[in-house]
Amino acid sequence: IRDGLIAAVGFDKEVEEQFPGVSWAAVVEAHGRSVVPGLVDAHTHPVWAGDRVHEFAMKLAGATYMEVHAAGGGINFTVEHTRAASEEKLLQLLLPRLHRMSRAGTTLVECKSGYGLDVDTELKMLRVLEKARPHAHLTISSTFCGAHSVPRGLTAEEATRRVLEQQLPAVKSAKDAGELHVDSIDVFCEQGVFNVDQSRRILEAGQREGFFINFHADELHPLKGAEMGASLGAETMSHLEEVSEEGIAAMAKAGTVGVLLPTTAHILRLPSPPARAMINAGVPVALGTDFNPNAFCLSMPLAMHLACVIFKMSLNEALTAATLHAAHALRKAHAHGSIEPGKVADFVIVDAPRWEHLVYQLGGADHVISHVIKAGTVVHTRP
Repeated sequence: IRDGLIAAVGFDKEVEEQFPGVSWAAVVEAHGRSVVPGLVDAHTHPVWAGDRVHEFAMKLAGATYMEVHAAGGGINFTVEHTRAASEEKLLQLLLPRLHRMSRAGTTLVECKSGYGLDVDTELKMLRVLEKARPHAHLTISSTFCGAHSVPRGLTAEEATRRVLEQQLPAVKSAKDAGELHVDSIDVFCEQGVFNVDQSRRILEAGQREGFFINFHADELHPLKGAEMGASLGAETMSHLEEVSEEGIAAMAKAGTVGVLLPTTAHILRLPSPPARAMINAGVPVALGTDFNPNAFCLSMPLAMHLACVIFKMSLNEALTAATLHAAHALRKAHAHGSIEPGKVADFVIVDAPRWEHLVYQLGGADHVISHVIKAGTVVHTRP
């Protein structure tokens, strides 16, 4: 590693021939261990206040996601608490979450706004992500998700207009001024939230402003959101539990990455997304934890395990989905997601002779990960 990038990969002799006489400032002893690329979490909502642990019991008793939503819980509950929290408080809550992700092997993470639903709070959340960057041991890819839910007292159409006329211009202005670094735009395209037409208008507007399209599609109902997104050339779509065969074909043709979220499917008892059909059709499949108050999981190794067991993905497919494909979902595969010269030196060292122990040891990431290396610096060492 040199200057935070991978300078060479190979046997000792090969590396020594490329760099004769060089003395390395630090050497990590990994004899008998395995090295994999730093993990990439392609979908999270980590900036919020007010946990929803009380809703877990409701779900266990059989309440659906939308029933919890209608009872005053869900996203709007978190919106109320996030609006009331100061920027400093949100940062204090965010940083430990990012550190826990890092200890579990994540070196690149997508982070969404979306618990503000108004100009001031959405900007506040995005500013918190900016403030976290120099303190986090991972790279943050920021996503504007002002269309995460319909605020109380508004219709979906009124909320759509507010996103288009108020929120998006404010985010774009802050980005142009260099105050924010936002990569993507997201919308929750779902029955009872933003319909396909409203979602299309929001995504098209974001696309015109230079944002990547990275949105929630076909999670709870088969709305043909995937077909709509593919028609726009969407870079990424998430969830996809109810995606149609036509939607899968459209995604494959458009080159859209499908980000699957096994923790959410598990917690909400949703049908599994058709991972096998997507892979067979040529859709690049990525993984994310979907960390949020509804799915409190910060561990990509756990998401990988669930993907293998519930979605019937192979271990190799899960590793690719949690590294190279997830980096591609964020349009950062040129620098992240694999161990190749010239890429950022992000690694996870697994204290086992086979890397599969990272997934095999369910809930054992704290034990099996001996080191996490971010841009050439050891940022976590197992005690």
